[in-house]
Amino acid sequence: MKILFLNPPFLPKYSRESRSPAVTKSGTLYYPAWLAYAAGYAETQNHTVDLIDAVADNMTIEEVLDRCKKFNPELLVVGTSTPSIYNDMEKSIFLKSNLSSIPKIALVGTHASSTADEILKENSEIDFVARREYDLTISHLADSISATQDLSLVDGLSWKSENTVVHNKDREYIQDLDIIPFASKIYKRFFNIKNYFYAHVPYPTVSIFTSRGCDAKCDFCVYPQTMFGKFRARSAKNIAAEFEWIAKELPEVKGILVDDDTFTMDQDHAIEVSKELIAINNKIPFICEARANLKYETMKWLKKAGCKLVVVGFESTDQQVLNNMRKGMKMTLVHQFVKDAKQAKLKVHGCFMAGNPGDTKETLNKTLEFAIKHNFDTVQFFPLQVYPGTRAYNWAIENKYLRKTDYREQITEDGNHNCLLNTPELSSQDLLDFCDSARRQYYLRPKFIFYKLIESIKDPLGEGRKTVKSFRTFARHLFSNVSAS
Repeated sequence: MKILFLNPPFLPKYSRESRSPAVTKSGTLYYPAWLAYAAGYAETQNHTVDLIDAVADNMTIEEVLDRCKKFNPELLVVGTSTPSIYNDMEKSIFLKSNLSSIPKIALVGTHASSTADEILKENSEIDFVARREYDLTISHLADSISATQDLSLVDGLSWKSENTVVHNKDREYIQDLDIIPFASKIYKRFFNIKNYFYAHVPYPTVSIFTSRGCDAKCDFCVYPQTMFGKFRARSAKNIAAEFEWIAKELPEVKGILVDDDTFTMDQDHAIEVSKELIAINNKIPFICEARANLKYETMKWLKKAGCKLVVVGFESTDQQVLNNMRKGMKMTLVHQFVKDAKQAKLKVHGCFMAGNPGDTKETLNKTLEFAIKHNFDTVQFFPLQVYPGTRAYNWAIENKYLRKTDYREQITEDGNHNCLLNTPELSSQDLLDFCDSARRQYYLRPKFIFYKLIESIKDPLGEGRKTVKSFRTFARHLFSNVSAS
């Protein structure tokens, strides 16, 4: 079957597959990695695929239609996100109604997975939702359509039988992730990698996933709760093989982002991967996501293998707030992590959130003081964004903490995050004001500016290029306050 995988047009540089979809202040643009993985797997099952990232290529829906007409798909697989969902459905239906092949539409992604019943009941032209981890579901669906087989046998599928929405049983998670082709191979064929940018990663970069799922239970985290469940990892040799392939086939790449929810969830596995990368003499710096329980021994192996920086979701430094969000983290471990990271000479990108249960102006200022004290390589401060399918969303809805419930209101007109949360302690404007002020206080310090200048001089092609590219976009947001809309 001919399957077209589409990241549909929306706002410029809008990242659907971000954990918090928006147009970022740093100019970051995510790869549509999950579409790429599913497209790669579909090819192994003898389907013919095309993959379009209309956002990265700045394509209009009419330009997408022209390409679709040349490919003539029978199944259209469309990525979704919460803020863009109405646009995503509208664009999907436009293509379906203007293609002579009249393809079936399957929506995928975190939002579609969480709201399948709502989507199918309200939209007669949307045929399917492939819930959760959808690589195998899409290929099985395509096989079933081709052979006119019973759709009720396609695990993980939601669909319509006459006027009734049917939710098939959940598909079992893939245990052997090595069966999925390298995302980097798909990127090379379908994307211009220079379109994609991550503010904390050397540019140009590729983003890959070496595991899926996470065993932590953070209330706000969307992918483990709506898509991937428990932690599973690719084999160390398979991961090292992709690093080798990137070095050979994409020599322009200056950094690899291992964008797993938690690459270091199994620290023994992280060490095993590090040893394999050392064995192949890896020369490409990589960035990975980690929790603040990372041990010094693991840090040393990561550093030897080429890890340049770890991305850590600190979120808050108030123990009660951490407990409230089910972070599963003790501040004693956080303090030890910071000390060990400096000793191991691993840079840290610190992620902080405002508006979690129990947050007050005092807890937020305490968290900012922590960030400034430790002078991390980069940081981000964001108000809590809650998405359907997460416990945080249920908490906000049940307590009537959301000012607006229209999904489109989660971003502003230009695509930046729009804070909708009003708690008894903090208003939406309080949260936005804190984040704006925190960014200024952090990034405009002479100590930080001098640090970045020295780093850029030492590594002009990597650190220097990344810093300049990020600052060009970030600067216009740094000096102004955002108002809740």
